[in-house]
Amino acid sequence: MKTSLLATFTLFATGPLIGHIHAADTTAAKNPRKPNIIFIMADDLGYGDLSMDGQKKFKTPNIDNLAKEGLTFANAYAGSTICGPSRCALLTGLHTGHAVIRGNAPESSNFLPDDNPSVARLLKNGGYATGCFGKWGMGLPANAGSPSRQGFDEFVGFMTHMEGHFHFVNNIWYGDEKRSHSEQVYSQKVFFDSAADFIKRNKDKPFFIYLAPTIPHASLEATDEDMAPFKGKFPEKPWGKPDGQHYRYQATPHAAFAAMVTRLDKDVGKITSLIDELGLAKDTIIVFTSDNGPHQEGGADPKFFNGSGPFRGIKRDLTDGGVHVPFIARWPNTIKAGTKTDNFWAHWDLLPTVADLAGLPVPKGLDGVSLAPTFKGQKQPEHPPLYWEFYERGWKQQAVRDGKWKGVYEKKEAPMSLYDIERDPGEKTNLAKSNPEIVKKLEAIIEASHTPMKERKGKK
Repeated sequence: MKTSLLATFTLFATGPLIGHIHAADTTAAKNPRKPNIIFIMADDLGYGDLSMDGQKKFKTPNIDNLAKEGLTFANAYAGSTICGPSRCALLTGLHTGHAVIRGNAPESSNFLPDDNPSVARLLKNGGYATGCFGKWGMGLPANAGSPSRQGFDEFVGFMTHMEGHFHFVNNIWYGDEKRSHSEQVYSQKVFFDSAADFIKRNKDKPFFIYLAPTIPHASLEATDEDMAPFKGKFPEKPWGKPDGQHYRYQATPHAAFAAMVTRLDKDVGKITSLIDELGLAKDTIIVFTSDNGPHQEGGADPKFFNGSGPFRGIKRDLTDGGVHVPFIARWPNTIKAGTKTDNFWAHWDLLPTVADLAGLPVPKGLDGVSLAPTFKGQKQPEHPPLYWEFYERGWKQQAVRDGKWKGVYEKKEAPMSLYDIERDPGEKTNLAKSNPEIVKKLEAIIEASHTPMKERKGKK
């Protein structure tokens, strides 16, 4: 606003400069500002954990409001059913049949190479300031998978999956340096405060933020202030022992879970409000989603909260409860408020979508496709089939969705199960025996979608 007023004053006060101002205005019209992109991805938040999607035991008004002001996808899918490969698919545009990270193995051996597609590297080269805040889990400072070598100007968060298991911590990474705080800090606050600071410092140029809070992944830990509204509200059974197990003891796990998700909602609201206060709303795409379905670790109880919503399964399953996630995008003046779509979205669509929206070339060989037409209210070409594979139960789980059909290898040494997702979102009725031709088609898609893990070519 200050720039606009100054230009107006100069226009009327200094006649000889009129031609110069008109030229600047023409240049601005030809080169509109590239959209800022804030991609917020919760950790193990189920489809049913938002009040907009049926949660009855607590409310998420700020995230719900994002949906009221933006676009929601009814058919949004995570890159995987666990953290690492889901995040890899998100940032590289490759599904788990082609991606280099397909499980949560240690980051010292399971990391992004330096020659893979990278959404942050692409946007940075296109003039964006880039920041990552929260859980990384795709490499270490000692190898090519570190955030800085994958295109992020700034990183504040947990470098490894194990670090992200806890929320009250002493140590947090700032770039490639791990710093120790004299007292324990609540990591959620650090991540969102760092993101807000990044926005303020980069408000005058396009920026990309990958904001990956570790809430509501176990341990179930929340501040006293966040816990207060839920103490005594639910039936409780203490989880763990005060003197030892991996995740920390929690006397009131139901209250802690509700406190964590509602804290996440409040922090999302603060980011949205900051964008509005800075006058950046029309120039900023805010996306909210989750990395996979709900978990039952550390005392979490997805059955009590109906975390999977109408779907069957949880984290580590390839039925929709493990991979069907909420997905909301707000972009005032471009996305019509309250829009809903049945179009598919998968995490591996992020890279081509933001490249398209930013006017940058889309790398070749991606599995993802641009959803920019959907964001702009235009006709969207049909999405290619979606594919997942997952090995960490000792055998190869695989799944594919093609239109209304979902094929899943969900039991060891069992044939494919087939579901009509449109009529049967809970995947309760196996139609494989009555539709052998569909099964054969989906089996062919699965075979074509999987490639063996290649020897790492990128530098360490």
